[in-house]
Amino acid sequence: MKYPDIQPPHVIFANLKPGQHIWLFLDYDGTLADFAPNPDVVQPDAELVDLLSRLTQHPHIHTAIVSGRRLAHIIALAPIKGIWLAGTYGLEMQTPDGIRKDVLDYETVRPTLEKLKPDWEKLLGDNQNFYLEDKGWSLAIHARLAGDQEAENVLAKAGLLSEKYPSENMLHLLGGSKFLEICPVTAAKPEAIDFILEHDPVPDSIPVYLGDDDKDELAFAAIKQHGGIPIVVAAQERVTQASYRLPSPRAVRAWLEELLEWLERGLPTDL
Repeated sequence: MKYPDIQPPHVIFANLKPGQHIWLFLDYDGTLADFAPNPDVVQPDAELVDLLSRLTQHPHIHTAIVSGRRLAHIIALAPIKGIWLAGTYGLEMQTPDGIRKDVLDYETVRPTLEKLKPDWEKLLGDNQNFYLEDKGWSLAIHARLAGDQEAENVLAKAGLLSEKYPSENMLHLLGGSKFLEICPVTAAKPEAIDFILEHDPVPDSIPVYLGDDDKDELAFAAIKQHGGIPIVVAAQERVTQASYRLPSPRAVRAWLEELLEWLERGLPTDL
């Protein structure tokens, strides 16, 4: 399906019952914030931290950030108490009370990545159009600065190099627009959503997911299965699992501010 028009919170939540809770699942890059110059740049945004803090403190909102970034980055970008943080697509998590939970044994993953990393480094060399990100749990090649053909050729070669190392640790390749990542198959945003909802159930709540890329499309489908609302962040129309659209991270922030204002005014008694 293609996404419908942008809708404000009071329209999307028209059937919300008085006192009903909202579970907000938020991607970070491309959703809450514009993309950094490279994925290892960590620049906390005071305005965003304040917004996330107010969302988390609202008695009827429960908040989680579910990101492909490593957990250490998300902790630095969202230093907020009372929020779920899921890094590397949910492989590594921090609970609202600050307890870390890893869903996989790191030492079963890292040895294979250590073998592959030198091959990818040699392939990329000093080509400034590519950036190799080592997340610990995974390796990712970012090629946003490369031309379409160059990106396609190099990422295809990187994929072939990964085949030298059998996937005994259940590693697989994730694609995307000028992007390639090798990571455990258990690194998936739908599983992160399920984990959080299972470990922090909120009766009579409605889950909402905001995200911008193909990894988020999987989460959109999962949110629908939970009876929730998926919202894509995209400037241009595309085929999507989402039910609604916001055009940019700036629009996402404005929408979340409007959601807070609407909830703080109090739900109409006839909803």
